Amino acid sequence: MIILAVDSSSKVATVALIKDEKLLGEITLNDKKEHSVILMNIIQDLLKHNNLSIDDIDGYVVSKGPGSFTGLRIGMATIKGLSFGSNKPYVSVSSLDALALSVSNFDGIICPIMDALRNSVYTSLYKGHSNLGNCTNKFESSDNKNELPISLEKLLDYSALDVDDLIELIKDKKEKVIFIGDGVDKYKDYLIENCPNCYFPPNHLNLVRASSLGELGSILIKNGDFDDPNSTPFYLKKPQAEREYEQRMQL
Repeated sequence: MIILAVDSSSKVATVALIKDEKLLGEITLNDKKEHSVILMNIIQDLLKHNNLSIDDIDGYVVSKGPGSFTGLRIGMATIKGLSFGSNKPYVSVSSLDALALSVSNFDGIICPIMDALRNSVYTSLYKGHSNLGNCTNKFESSDNKNELPISLEKLLDYSALDVDDLIELIKDKKEKVIFIGDGVDKYKDYLIENCPNCYFPPNHLNLVRASSLGELGSILIKNGDFDDPNSTPFYLKKPQAEREYEQRMQL
């Protein structure tokens, strides 16, 4: 089974091809170009380098958010178009889950943070493989569709939080924590100063990787847990234009 995975939820555009459990290739660009301009080109280049065509793809994975409103819509529209055009299934996976997967062996709380502007972040809290008793590093599917299809335990649902509120929440846990995601670039010094016993991964792991997204999504596809054709991204926060309109209406 060959899976094409795409994430455009942030400034990064990333595409990966996975065959069974093997990563065939991945292209990740972090150059702030418009995703609508480059995403299909990246997909075509990756297929070409692997001597594949779109007809060879058995299923698709796309980020459902949270993240950039425009980026999420572009990614979802691209994958829906490819899925419908080829009559192959697609699934959507949270970028926060994909970030957590990259450090799933951390022996403490895993806290992905994506910049949500205005001193806030998109986040969730997890515990990984090392914290689940006899659980091995082999990813295991879940019978409950509300649970992650891997050995990650979610401690906090997807949220948009003020950074200070997140710090207080983590302090209450009284455990060491690793922060990962593009929010680290912006808040690392502040987190070090205000959050005791915090850790950070190598910088390259702070980018959402389509390969991680695809690894999660491929399990869902194998289990037949496909997305509804009418599924939409989840944003956690209203678009800025909508928030500003509501503020004007209250004046």
